[in-house]
Amino acid sequence: MLFVYPAIFHKEDETYWVEFPDLKGCYSSGSTIAETMEMAQEALTGYLLSLLEHGDHIASPSDISSYHPADGFTTLVSCDINQYKETKAVKKTLTIPSWLNDRAVSMGLNFSKILQEALISKITT
Repeated sequence: MLFVYPAIFHKEDETYWVEFPDLKGCYSSGSTIAETMEMAQEALTGYLLSLLEHGDHIASPSDISSYHPADGFTTLVSCDINQYKETKAVKKTLTIPSWLNDRAVSMGLNFSKILQEALISKITT
């Protein structure tokens, strides 16, 4: 699942550091903007995965236009947590009405994919 959050980049001396205003305690740094962006993506991914693993609430991203730092710039940073999460599949048994099953099968729907998308949507809202 793709997450996108505003991040404020600051320059101090010859290095950069980045903060995520919506995610308390999520920071990173680097010696170049490119390196800082890469580190910001890693920090964002680790932070969000930690929240998910602990069942904590994930704050919604705020509007990037609400930030006007005097000593830096604001940009969006994204991460795809699916590439980092454990991908071991777990078998689940569920019950649905017969008519719903028949209709979904006739449409060639992928039950596992739909359930995964619905669960991710539910836990990240």
